Amino acid sequence: MALREKTWHRQDALHQSISFLDLLFGYDSTDNYQVRLWDGTVWGKAREPQFTLVLNHPGALRSMFLSPSQLTLGEAFIFRDFDVEGDIEAAFWLADRLLNTQRGLAESLRLRAILAKLPSELRPRAVPRYGQLRGSQHSRERDRQAVRYHYDLPPEFFSLFLDTRMVYSCAYFVSPDIELEIAQQSKLDYICRKLRLRPGERFLDIGCGWGALIVWAAEHYGVRSLGITLSPTQAQVANDRIRAARLSDRCQVMICDYRELSPATEFDKIASVGMVEHVGEAHLPEYFSSAYRLLRPGGVFLNHGIARAATYHREGPSFIDKYVFPDGDLPPINVMLRAAEDNRFEVRDVENLRDHYALTLHNWVKRLEQNAADAVRITDDVTYRIWRLYMAGSAHWFRSGKLNIFQSLLLKAEDGESHLPLTRKDWYQ
Repeated sequence: MALREKTWHRQDALHQSISFLDLLFGYDSTDNYQVRLWDGTVWGKAREPQFTLVLNHPGALRSMFLSPSQLTLGEAFIFRDFDVEGDIEAAFWLADRLLNTQRGLAESLRLRAILAKLPSELRPRAVPRYGQLRGSQHSRERDRQAVRYHYDLPPEFFSLFLDTRMVYSCAYFVSPDIELEIAQQSKLDYICRKLRLRPGERFLDIGCGWGALIVWAAEHYGVRSLGITLSPTQAQVANDRIRAARLSDRCQVMICDYRELSPATEFDKIASVGMVEHVGEAHLPEYFSSAYRLLRPGGVFLNHGIARAATYHREGPSFIDKYVFPDGDLPPINVMLRAAEDNRFEVRDVENLRDHYALTLHNWVKRLEQNAADAVRITDDVTYRIWRLYMAGSAHWFRSGKLNIFQSLLLKAEDGESHLPLTRKDWYQ
């Protein structure tokens, strides 16, 4: 009797799930995707789907849509309520459509009534390493916790999807089919050309990661480089690479908050690549004031960072805030530039590289997927799924224009004189 009852309930869940899909997606609007249910039943008419949503148990749709948001859909994915086979980036266009569709009261009630009939399966919801940050937001100690949560995964994990220099920021593609390795090399050189580095200059990289930029600048432009990071793991790898390259006399990486550098320290040029996202909008004045203080008169600061579109306002809680970049903040570019100007910087150039970041992330996702077994072995299944989802979603948001990535060249003018070339010609030679 118990077996027959369980079978009946699963058949009922199958029927209810198909009814929900019909109502949610529309009977004929299956576009380029399919849905495969836990028993192998396929819903949808696409013969060659770009991606397939795989519902792993009878309560999957309940987990995904009872309280639909970016966060709940993300959690349903990382905890294996459903999978995405095929092009996971394409699935985000569907997720956007589902979350942004305005439904009438009658339709919403019908959908909730169906979900209420599906089983509520108790499944593990623990995330290895995950923990709430302690202390005041963007205090020095809490910023260390946030950075180490994200960046102190084993370097072997990052090497599965990054280039050999382990550049964890937007590459620079002269064409879409350029290999990631070459595109990252081009980005490093592009930054150095924008800064117009010269032999003997002192160069600071705020948030230096595994040291790729400071090594490139020392090797190819003859500068003396200092990189700072809050991640001990990054600092160790970076200093090991510096020693291997025999650049210890010109390169160094320190575990240091940018607010802790001595006021007596002065640099000819400064770069910050992918670090401003961790500062917080309220702390932008302190960030730009610190960079201005550390820069010699006539020096330039290249600030490279992600900014949300000024017209984009996210609805509901964020998956990335909770599981990827705790305390991350992406103010629009106008807010960043205003903070820079309020702290006496002159804005000399602003370039949006969002198309380049979409390509970069696309490469990272494909490389991570190709190394899925190693990623799970080095970390765990949930961590692999978090990173696959976060990078695929980020590629989608750059492609859709909700996110941008700006390189802003800021000048500490000297008596009103810029002493800069009249054109950008030397950047492209």
